[in-house]
Amino acid sequence: MTSAPPNPAGSAPGLVAEFDQTIHPTQEKIEILSVSLLDEHRSLVSELKQMAKSLRIEFGWHYLLDLTWTIHSLGAVAGKTILEAGAGVGLLQWYLAQAGAQVLSVDRLSRQTLPVRYRNRFQARGLRATDLDPDRRALAHGFTRPLPGPFYRRWAVRTLAFGRDLASYLPTRRSPGSVVIYNQDLTHLADIPNDSLDAAVAISALEHNDPQDLERIVQEILRILRPGGLLLATLTAGRGQDWWHAASAGWCYTDTTLRRLFDLPEQTPSNYNRYDELFAALKNCAELRDNLAHFYSQSQDKGMPGGVWNPEYQPVGVLKIKKAAKG
Repeated sequence: MTSAPPNPAGSAPGLVAEFDQTIHPTQEKIEILSVSLLDEHRSLVSELKQMAKSLRIEFGWHYLLDLTWTIHSLGAVAGKTILEAGAGVGLLQWYLAQAGAQVLSVDRLSRQTLPVRYRNRFQARGLRATDLDPDRRALAHGFTRPLPGPFYRRWAVRTLAFGRDLASYLPTRRSPGSVVIYNQDLTHLADIPNDSLDAAVAISALEHNDPQDLERIVQEILRILRPGGLLLATLTAGRGQDWWHAASAGWCYTDTTLRRLFDLPEQTPSNYNRYDELFAALKNCAELRDNLAHFYSQSQDKGMPGGVWNPEYQPVGVLKIKKAAKG
């Protein structure tokens, strides 16, 4: 997802160095994500944690693995046009923009009132006029959005958030890349031409679709990729059979099913034969266990109900390469 490009002006120190050390992948694969990625790419992991903190973004429990695998697999991204599927306001799009990519951020949920702390720093705009409200409307939304708790607490939270948003208007060094917001269902990317993007990424998003819709989504993403373009998606792995994980509202897939959904040949490499070994290492990973996001302890409807460390699945990455049309 090659020789290293020059460090784009304005990039954070060390941000592009991680890309420079990668080798462009040439082989499609299905790979359960090992916790060894955290130590193998420690500088990148530190960059991700620091950037998430500065943007006030909390990670899903396995997202450090997903993000590290995806960024490493992409290789150099400066000057590339990359779609993020199911992006929400997640970290990857901002990271890629900071590294010099032009990111098309797609999600079926609206980001019209995207907080201004993202807009100014990452040159965010809407693909269509309806995709992103003007800054002033986003500021007003941030100050009036409903919050739980007594009045004085709501007032304090809103005032602090409003002050932070106003501070983000101060002159700042913008990212060399940009983020284009596109609020659209992934099955029908009507405004994107064929063969127009260099790569597509999805961080733990595609498994929340029905399997039938996922096949359509993969084909739609491949339609807009240039020949040779990479599709890198992280999903969740199931051992022995596909199953529905209710707490995270997502499907856990076998490698056989992933080959079918992503139209990969039977001989596509997979490390599912190491499923039990990799799962044991995941369950014993102190770095992930001891840094669960606060939202897990506040809900029973997330992938780690109640904030109790008890992984029931493990993340898996799929690398698909668009083939050139025959003839």
